[in-house]
Amino acid sequence: MTERLPPEIVEAWAEARARWKYRDDAIRKEYVFPSFRSAVVFVNRVATIADELNHHPEIRIRYDRVRLRLWSHDAGGVTQRDLSLAERIDFATSAR
Repeated sequence: MTERLPPEIVEAWAEARARWKYRDDAIRKEYVFPSFRSAVVFVNRVATIADELNHHPEIRIRYDRVRLRLWSHDAGGVTQRDLSLAERIDFATSAR
């Protein structure tokens, strides 16, 4: 099992990154795209990264918006796996 990170570590991480928020034991970010198709392309990129890391976020698509929520069920909160996944998503999608 991966160890849950202390809230102050996660809060500092989120504050240092564009549009990531820490709330309810999870990190979240909303991405806005010019079209539904662009949003789906983004989700497919996220799926590829998540499969590579074997760690999968909650994904919600609403037309041109995608909301991601990351946390580790087994740890009951945010772990280093979540932060690593978030960083990989932002780097790979140029959505920093």
